[in-house]
Amino acid sequence: MKLSVLDQSPISRGAGPEEALDHTLKLAEITEKLGYTRYWVAEHHNTNGLASVSPEILIARIASVTNTIRVGSGGVLLPQYSPYKVAENFKLLEAMFTERIDLGIGRSPGGSQDTQMALLDSIHKDMSEFPRQLHDLQGFLHNTLPKDHTYRLVKAAPRTNTVPPMWVLGLSERGAANAAEIGAGFIFGHFINPEKGQAAMETYRSEFQASLDFAEPASAVCIFVVCADTEAEAEKLATSQDKWLLNIAKGADTKVPSIEEVQKRTYRQEELEIIKKNRNRAVIGTPEQVKAKLERLSDVYQTDEFMIITNIYDFDARVHSYRLLAEAFDL
Repeated sequence: MKLSVLDQSPISRGAGPEEALDHTLKLAEITEKLGYTRYWVAEHHNTNGLASVSPEILIARIASVTNTIRVGSGGVLLPQYSPYKVAENFKLLEAMFTERIDLGIGRSPGGSQDTQMALLDSIHKDMSEFPRQLHDLQGFLHNTLPKDHTYRLVKAAPRTNTVPPMWVLGLSERGAANAAEIGAGFIFGHFINPEKGQAAMETYRSEFQASLDFAEPASAVCIFVVCADTEAEAEKLATSQDKWLLNIAKGADTKVPSIEEVQKRTYRQEELEIIKKNRNRAVIGTPEQVKAKLERLSDVYQTDEFMIITNIYDFDARVHSYRLLAEAFDL
């Protein structure tokens, strides 16, 4: 089993983005030493609780303080950008950190409608263009645009000998089909939508077409994990993630609350139901419990890689969770 990291650079209550980004760098160095395969950073906009707004910049910084772990985006929100510009950004990263860069691509609009329009400078884009953008991005990366393409004479620089492999992030069979059609890797977001993963993975495998990036299907599942020495401690730590996810669902403050803050809170019945439902997006427990649950999910999804996201208040406990998981799987 391979384990990787998705880091949204969460900001804990009482802290700022500077501390969150420092934690991102430290966690990348630590998880590399622990044997994790990839370290990906997210893209989120117009939020006070997540510091990762520009994965390209963070990738360069993380790759500069690590040596072997693959570093990538989880993911660049392609509908907000020019495929050509994304190709050049990642070819530049590839030139600096050869064969260590992954290009993960997402379809999300990036936030509210106002946020999306601000990103696009008020230029309207149709989300249905996403499959076409994927083809264009792949063409720019590999210099394989069709001869009748409008931009066939435009070449993405720098002209690297190697190219970052493309991965498509998805939550459904549609996302899986997009990945399969261009022969990209596929990351299923169990941490967002735990209900459609098996069908999505089956679609990806059955429709996959070999490409210059991958000769065979390559997949991973992204999932929330909180691991601790005891089940009681894991449950206690997870309460900050529970409240954080509840706040996101309610459109409230997105900074990660402390356990002490959560313990003072009394939940209404409808809030408890949201928390209970959100637990389906996560695996929580001791190393033995978490390992067993991930192995079962591996069988369901038919994948050998999990991308772990742990958004809890205390950074040391967060690091310990990743360490326990690495030890459990003997990375």
